[in-house]
Amino acid sequence: MRKFLITLFISLLAGTGAWADVDVATRHVPDASLVGKARLKVLFWKVYDAELYAPNGDWSADAPFALSLNYLRKLEGEQIAKRTIVEMRKQGFEDEVTLARWFDDMRSIIPDVEKNTRITGVADDTQNTLFYSDGKLIGEIKDPLFTQKFFDIWLGEKSSQPKMRNKLLGGTKS
Repeated sequence: MRKFLITLFISLLAGTGAWADVDVATRHVPDASLVGKARLKVLFWKVYDAELYAPNGDWSADAPFALSLNYLRKLEGEQIAKRTIVEMRKQGFEDEVTLARWFDDMRSIIPDVEKNTRITGVADDTQNTLFYSDGKLIGEIKDPLFTQKFFDIWLGEKSSQPKMRNKLLGGTKS
């Protein structure tokens, strides 16, 4: 309980104010702390705010971590799943059979979102991905390759949003 309260206090000081995210992160990520946060904007539309939690605020792809997206606009779950596949292809992943399977998996998990809906993805200690919506488990994809390719959208070196990646990984504004 003490660890949870300390993490919550630190997160509130950092400006997250996201009880559900802290709870999800502390459930799956040992000593979860905020690594970084960023906002995705496309043209003049604010799409979501992203926050990355990792052990002691030190992210590693090999350790459990949580990435929370707080949506700032209404989107259909199927649109989100389609965009995810597009981003995976942009990074060079070309196995269309696997992408089709992942699309079907995500389409069945990712709900339509309204403004202020939070979806948190957790890379667990077995490198599978758990999905939460506003703190409630909504699905899981048990495939370490999916976990790598999914989180590489935001955290990988080939991310289409390098400034966002830098901020999520704790870098300064650039």
